[in-house]
Amino acid sequence: MCQYCVAIANEGGGFLVLGISDEPPRKVVSTQACADVVRQAQNLFESLGFRVDIEEVQHPDGRVVVLDIPSRPRGTAYHLDGAYLMRSGEALVPMSEDQLRRVFAEGRPDWIEEFTRADISAQDVVELLDSQTFFELLKMPYPTERGGVIERLERERLIDRVNESYAIRRIGALLLAKRLDDFPELARKAPRVVVYTGISKLDTRLDQVGVKGYAVGFQGLVRFIMAQLPQNEIIKDALRAEVKLVPEVVIRELVANALIHQDLQITGSSVMVEVYSNRLEISNPGEPVVPVERFIDGYQSRNERLASLMRRMGICEEKSSGIDRVVQAAEFYQLPAPDFRVASSRTLAILYGPVRFEDMDREDRVRACYQHCALKWVMSERMTNQSLRERFRLSEAKSAVVSQVISAAIESGLVKADEAVGGSRKFARYLPFWA
Repeated sequence: MCQYCVAIANEGGGFLVLGISDEPPRKVVSTQACADVVRQAQNLFESLGFRVDIEEVQHPDGRVVVLDIPSRPRGTAYHLDGAYLMRSGEALVPMSEDQLRRVFAEGRPDWIEEFTRADISAQDVVELLDSQTFFELLKMPYPTERGGVIERLERERLIDRVNESYAIRRIGALLLAKRLDDFPELARKAPRVVVYTGISKLDTRLDQVGVKGYAVGFQGLVRFIMAQLPQNEIIKDALRAEVKLVPEVVIRELVANALIHQDLQITGSSVMVEVYSNRLEISNPGEPVVPVERFIDGYQSRNERLASLMRRMGICEEKSSGIDRVVQAAEFYQLPAPDFRVASSRTLAILYGPVRFEDMDREDRVRACYQHCALKWVMSERMTNQSLRERFRLSEAKSAVVSQVISAAIESGLVKADEAVGGSRKFARYLPFWA
């Protein structure tokens, strides 16, 4: 009980209810816990150091106990014997370094809003920042005088006037720098593209670090990555054609996501794009704010103002459609499902080149099934055996094979049957586990 109180408090507070069944339809089953609610509340206070109110409810079907758990104070995380806890589904797990860092940073000035260059002139500002491209991205006419440029940058809170000089905020430099090297503390935030000759890191063919700010250099970065991708030969309408390993729309969305959702306070690390002969890996510093299983339907930006400005400049969207578009493109181009992972304080997206259904392993098929199911849900549709067959481009004769994939996804806890349809397998529809 102490552990759950700590975990729930660390996540904003809430209620712990005893005496109700864990499984739907959540019937009252009664509980004998907390026989003396006053004494139990006192024990919790002595163990935890914060107050938890306990209420006893006499329901017609039995006794229910409700613990009202407050939220942790801003900038503070609660622990029990040194363990900072949070929930992960039904389990309790330690909070990661990433999450603790965000909690303890609450209330402090936002790192991205602080100055990176100060005591400079208006002329220095226009020489350091690519204001021309900034106005083009915003689809605004470029001012005829330098004062108009400075005024706009001030209004966007990218620079500040300090007494008789100017200061550039980190967000301004990250987005608009002509050369990130002009801002030493931000130089290591430049995206890096590494190209390997095979499927491992043993032989590096190219290692290139970005030069420009994220916004003004985005188009060039995407074009550079596309130029490094290996070609695949496909046959369409009886004609052979050369196509890139993955389509450009996928590169755009995932690179923009990596830039926006990185943890900028992690030093000595940057967004990485690694190109192999059979796959592409895009990673960014920091663990995701949203669990990887909820990338398709969930959205929470780590750097809200960075995301807002990049949206206005047409680089990304702030409506949780980026990953949807990536999954949709993978289905359209008949690619294996993207693999989203968390590894050593980094968030990783792996894109694979074309693979036949017969050559996919169980994990690949289950991941594709789950992503297809989640995509259907967010489109207000439902996955069926037929829709999954169409995703894999399989004939009706393969219905039994597709049913096996769906069963494996259900066994993995990623997909569940739509109970509204009933028990008929012929008309069965499926939902993602969280729906």
